Amino acid sequence: MWSWVGHRITGVGIFFFLLVHVLDTSLVRVSPEAYDAVIGAYKNPIMIVGEIGLVGAIVFHAFNGLRIILVDFWSQGTRYHRQMLWAVMGLWVITMIGFTVRHLMLFLDGWGGF
Repeated sequence: MWSWVGHRITGVGIFFFLLVHVLDTSLVRVSPEAYDAVIGAYKNPIMIVGEIGLVGAIVFHAFNGLRIILVDFWSQGTRYHRQMLWAVMGLWVITMIGFTVRHLMLFLDGWGGF
């Protein structure tokens, strides 16, 4: 049940991110100065947490979506749904460790080795 809840929450969160992303990107056609101001607001250290959370949501949603496809369309899917959930969580942790380390390295390098 919690994977179902997580899948729905991450889906809604990704949808709202995409909506905001389209809106702020479209500002470049309306007012390049407003676009630059919005992009400048994204360049603060707090946004690194938001970016890591966004990638975490996308990765979980993607891996769990593949698990749901297997449960629905593979004849043995319901038998192995619990093992597949653990595989999703393991892949998510491995992916997020790799992403977070790389993202923090790029972030710290951009701040002069902060």
